[in-house]
Amino acid sequence: MIPKSVQASSPLPALSAQRLLGKTALVTGFGSGIGRGCALMLAHQGARVIGCDIDSEGAEVTLQTASAAGLRMEGSHPCDLTDPGAVDGLFTTVAERFDALDILVNAAATAVFAPIEQLTYEDWRRTLAGELDTVFLACKAAWPLLKVRGGSIVNFASVNAYLVLEGSAALAHCAGKGGVLAMSRQLALEGAPHGIRCNTVSPGMIVTGATEPVLAQPGFEANVLSKALIKRLGQPEDIAWCVTFLASDESTWLTAADIPVDGGACAL
Repeated sequence: MIPKSVQASSPLPALSAQRLLGKTALVTGFGSGIGRGCALMLAHQGARVIGCDIDSEGAEVTLQTASAAGLRMEGSHPCDLTDPGAVDGLFTTVAERFDALDILVNAAATAVFAPIEQLTYEDWRRTLAGELDTVFLACKAAWPLLKVRGGSIVNFASVNAYLVLEGSAALAHCAGKGGVLAMSRQLALEGAPHGIRCNTVSPGMIVTGATEPVLAQPGFEANVLSKALIKRLGQPEDIAWCVTFLASDESTWLTAADIPVDGGACAL
């Protein structure tokens, strides 16, 4: 007999093709790459998805892809997530339309990759704004909505918060993503009394439009794969499956965690 102290407080949720049915999710940076993959996956799993992006053209492509698949998705674009007024306006609109927000996925990011001798202070500030301010402002504006019935925040760190990679001049990016890790742990602490969970995903090298130029450098892909246990590059869907788990009721006892989705790179 299982002691009462270790019994689950409620039945385990049943797995289904629509694990997020009835939930409302907001995905930043849904116009391309990981953000697009997450937005489409969450919608496929039954969530009502609101996407935002500064790239209107990319956002329209995502919306058209969702519509063609019969998925529920709407967008707000262009939306500059480094502008406090724009972010507040976005979440005011969400609050007017929906009773609460269940899921916030902060996929939007901007970074400048350059070695320290070439990295300007403006590049440094742009990267920190694009990787830290965007997360802080969205979380702050979403907080009252998430407090209504609890919810899940998924932020993105990176294996660059743990590892360096020869050939990748990621100084500012490493600092930004390390900051996301620390900020997310604190958000988990402050959110716990309100039923708000906050976790991070640390992607390895994912094939997106943003990474194609660096992957095209001679020898770079081979160098990346030499650091991984699974000898292939990641796809946005690899990240989206993990985000789905963190957004769902399957992970209700998981907060302040970081999950590396990196083909095993962090193990080496």
